[in-house]
Amino acid sequence: MLDHVSIGVKDVSRAKAFYDAALAPLGVSAKYAQGGSLGYGDAAIFFWVSQAEAPAPADPQSGLHFCFAAPSRASVDAFHAAALKAGGRDNGAPGLRPDYGAAYYAAFVVDPDGYRIEAYCAGEA
Repeated sequence: MLDHVSIGVKDVSRAKAFYDAALAPLGVSAKYAQGGSLGYGDAAIFFWVSQAEAPAPADPQSGLHFCFAAPSRASVDAFHAAALKAGGRDNGAPGLRPDYGAAYYAAFVVDPDGYRIEAYCAGEA
């Protein structure tokens, strides 16, 4: 089981503005912000964002993406809208993904550094 994931970004201030907005609808907030590092979580920090001299280059063919659990379909919708407003790019509008499961509801965005992120809800609500 994973405990946390860390990503490197070019501009931690820009990343903070993006992730603060995009993750808020999911109940995730910055629990740590010091020295060029941010720690996001709900009860515990599980997503770290740090200033890096050479972040991993964006590669849409890599298959790399990060998926955040959402409490409801409405929160998936809000995640997508907030991420786009905060400088993200659309990579899949909110909706059902029957290829992934009958009730798999998700939205996909690309953050300002090129990382692909998803919010997903398995329930009907």
